[in-house]
Amino acid sequence: MSARSERRLGAALVVPAGAVLAIVALGPLLATAWLSLRHRVPVLGEDRFLGLGNYRALAADARFWGALANTAYFTALSVALELLLAVPLALALHHVGRGRGALRAAVLVPWILPTVVAAKLWALLLQPDLGLLARLWPGGAAAVLARPTLALHAAILVDVWKTTPFAALLLLAGLQSIPEDLARAARVDGASALRVFRSITLPLLRPAILLALLFRSLDAFRVFDVVFVLTEGGPGHTTEPLSLYAYKTLLRAGSFGLGAAISLVTFLCVVAIGLAWLSALGERRRPEASP
Repeated sequence: MSARSERRLGAALVVPAGAVLAIVALGPLLATAWLSLRHRVPVLGEDRFLGLGNYRALAADARFWGALANTAYFTALSVALELLLAVPLALALHHVGRGRGALRAAVLVPWILPTVVAAKLWALLLQPDLGLLARLWPGGAAAVLARPTLALHAAILVDVWKTTPFAALLLLAGLQSIPEDLARAARVDGASALRVFRSITLPLLRPAILLALLFRSLDAFRVFDVVFVLTEGGPGHTTEPLSLYAYKTLLRAGSFGLGAAISLVTFLCVVAIGLAWLSALGERRRPEASP
């Protein structure tokens, strides 16, 4: 088969997938972008073109900036903690001998649970009257979800507990791709376990770390269910992320245009984060690919 025929065959195979992607992804995105330029409140029968009016309203909206700050803080802290916990967990799973399969299965239990179920379990643990925390620390459980700072960190705790196994699995795959001969040769030369980790394991594990950061950052920035189950964005709006603000604006307040604008801003933030991590991952791999 000639090169031109192969290119034609490749294009023919890509076209159906591209068409499906355009229908299920690009179409709704363009519809959301168009809706964000309108003032539409179906309950009141209002529907008119605003242009960038919704975005100007967001720029002056303290609640929007608070939701953006909550989302950024949630993402940064939860992803950082997950990575700090995932590295030693992946190392333990990589080096364990007996019972490796059972241990890996046990570690996956929090990640397998649906997020809403996991968040509800933690909400019951933090229940001020009968929860486990109330029994261990009388009078303390009621303050956890009633105080803005503690409530937001409780949501971060649930997210870290649930998704650290996912990050550990990604790092475990990276560890298994590192040749054992490198560490063995370093130990023969007298290198300590810490030196082997710092000089061999960690540099070779960086692509997997960047990949874990990419996946987890994109997921954490879109957080909705954990906060919705634990606090619904309260007390007040102090723990409200962007996705929950968009949900309340769209479905509770009925302001479809403003809610679409919040959703589109959230999407653009996610795209920017993804491009930043992909750029970092590409820069990391480019020197390795050069002859």
